[in-house]
Amino acid sequence: MPNKIFSRRTMLGATGLAAGGLLLDGGAAHGRTRDARRPAAPDEAWAKLREGNRRWAAGAAIHPHQDQARRSEVAQKQDPYAVVVSCIDSRVGPELIFDAGLGDLFSVRSAAQTIDPLVSGAIEYGPVELGTPLIVVLGHQRCGAVTAAAHALSEGTRLPGDLQRIVEDLRPAYKSARGDVDRMIRIHTTRTVAELKDGKLLGPRIARGRLKIVGAYYSLDTGLVSRVV
Repeated sequence: MPNKIFSRRTMLGATGLAAGGLLLDGGAAHGRTRDARRPAAPDEAWAKLREGNRRWAAGAAIHPHQDQARRSEVAQKQDPYAVVVSCIDSRVGPELIFDAGLGDLFSVRSAAQTIDPLVSGAIEYGPVELGTPLIVVLGHQRCGAVTAAAHALSEGTRLPGDLQRIVEDLRPAYKSARGDVDRMIRIHTTRTVAELKDGKLLGPRIARGRLKIVGAYYSLDTGLVSRVV
């Protein structure tokens, strides 16, 4: 009898610990999203990103799609609902600030979210090949690349190596913003959105309502993303 009692208590205790882990750890309970359905429409995808960002900013992230089950689910096929074009800045990880997970986003990152033909191809892949309904061009507060470019343009100096290419890409925004770094970030984001909309592959999808391109701005101070265009 004592052995049976011990075995039962051990089993119940282990079950309780497992349940506690699901509720408190943020692993399996948080790793599995309540609504696994992928947003099919651009506005729905943007709403999902905004919802995740509000959780992140409020310190209430649920870390969806970050468990073993999700890894297995997307191992053979991916179907992200958004492409996020953001800076390489270590403080602006798209999956973090939008409280997303594995297989949810295409992340395309470059200094100051500048684009060239290779980057454009990476951005186009999701909408063209998989029907991803949303592209977000995400600028951010206190962007180091924009700050360095503004300083170089103001002083008439050149940055070493290929860093100067970033400066040249940001020159139009610098002129429009008259050197103001925060305005440069927002103007450059707007210009990048316009450039992508004019693309031969993306333009027709936008016209048919199958794709939307949003320009946004991330505040390092608050953690919130606001729409620019």
